[in-house]
Amino acid sequence: MSLEDFISRHHRLFILTGAGCSTPSGIPDYRDEQGNWKRSPPVTYQAFMGAQATRQRYWARSLVGWRRFGQARPNGAHQALAALEALGKTELLVTQNVDRLHQAAGSSRVVDLHGRLDLVRCLGCERRTPRGAFQAELAGRNPHWAALDADNAPDGDADLEAADFSSFTVPGCVACGGLLKPDVVFFGENVPRERVERAYEHLAQADAMLIIGSSLMVYSGYRFAQAAARQGLPIAAVNLGRTRADELLTLKLARPCAEALAFLL
Repeated sequence: MSLEDFISRHHRLFILTGAGCSTPSGIPDYRDEQGNWKRSPPVTYQAFMGAQATRQRYWARSLVGWRRFGQARPNGAHQALAALEALGKTELLVTQNVDRLHQAAGSSRVVDLHGRLDLVRCLGCERRTPRGAFQAELAGRNPHWAALDADNAPDGDADLEAADFSSFTVPGCVACGGLLKPDVVFFGENVPRERVERAYEHLAQADAMLIIGSSLMVYSGYRFAQAAARQGLPIAAVNLGRTRADELLTLKLARPCAEALAFLL
């Protein structure tokens, strides 16, 4: 069976996307084709909350990395999945990415499972600030850092390994002075329950699952493949390399996401 056949046979697709969907847009992924880390694992929620030095390191690297991340644009995979929604065949698209590129491509039936990097959240008063505005504040307080450049790392990070971050100034919330964090789910942090419940509700209405560009090594995405298998749903995956759900798959294509979905355009 081809992917085109799989999609044509089903009318309520539950779609799960991961980093492989966004790599052609210039956003690096975390894992290699075996599902192993390509670099040091990202900062955990516990480390971010536990030390000012960790927050200085995070925001300094993010100040440099956001310049490219914030300019990323949808690629053919995002556009193909938006076209699939326009055909009325999408029950829901759950993305593990935090780049909002599905929405930029025109998809509206989307759950941002791990949040969105274009917002900054105050952990005190819950105020949300657009990342562009916070970027300007960070740059104003840290002009030396704003002038630096570095290689891209996943999720708006930048490879500044040898830098001394102790002089980096991290502002607090302008409303309450509280601690600021990107509005994303860090490793070691739980996905908000309402997002998970919404996804499960739609999965119960789906007639198949389609995985695009995810190794499913993170449980927050893998659980939906497990649930789909328990429901007896056929599951297709497009991913360069192994996935944690390989034994559950009805169909698997080891091709770049945009190339595999090009027939939708």
